[in-house]
Amino acid sequence: MRALRSAGAAGMLAALAACAGPEPVPREIPPPPVTSVAQADQQLAAVARERAAIEARFAERERVCYTKFLVTNCINEARERHRSALAAQRAIEVQAARFKRQAKVDERDRNLAEAEQRYQEQEAHLAAAPPKPAPDVAPAPAPRKSSVPARTAQRDARVRAAQQKEAAETDKRAANVRAYEERKAESEERQRRVAQRQADKAAKAARQAAESADKAKAAAAGAPAQ
Repeated sequence: MRALRSAGAAGMLAALAACAGPEPVPREIPPPPVTSVAQADQQLAAVARERAAIEARFAERERVCYTKFLVTNCINEARERHRSALAAQRAIEVQAARFKRQAKVDERDRNLAEAEQRYQEQEAHLAAAPPKPAPDVAPAPAPRKSSVPARTAQRDARVRAAQQKEAAETDKRAANVRAYEERKAESEERQRRVAQRQADKAAKAARQAAESADKAKAAAAGAPAQ
């Protein structure tokens, strides 16, 4: 019996060591800076590929966890790795999208400034040129108004619309993430109950086997010597 208990303890320690895992959960680090629109596009494409890889790794870790002794601890670690990896990719995605939006705004501002400069140059040229005699007396045309304020208002309206759209999409993505987490939690709870029932069944079988062994030993000890 002492040898059996020692073997059982050794097996439990080995199972605990296998479930613990040698690798710590990676820390979340800030994404690399973006310096061009092309680089932002490359990062967004890489995020899409990495998300698919993250989901595949998470599914594989879940499969391995159910072969281990401490299923819940192993799944919790896999979930934390999954969350941390997705958060890192989300940070890269947000930074790249923000850079692209700012690049568009900067380009519009440059175009407006160039248009205003050309307008001012034309006005200065017209003011410096000698006036031509008019054949008939006619009312002077109204001074031309600058179109820059109107274009600026249109640009601001487009920027606000883009921001509102992004906020709506962010809320939608957050709702999808919450729904996904709820489904995962329900699945994990069902799997935990199944694992608990299996563990209870195994423990009951072990107790019955121990009781049978004790009865057999008692019967052997009480039997008359031949």
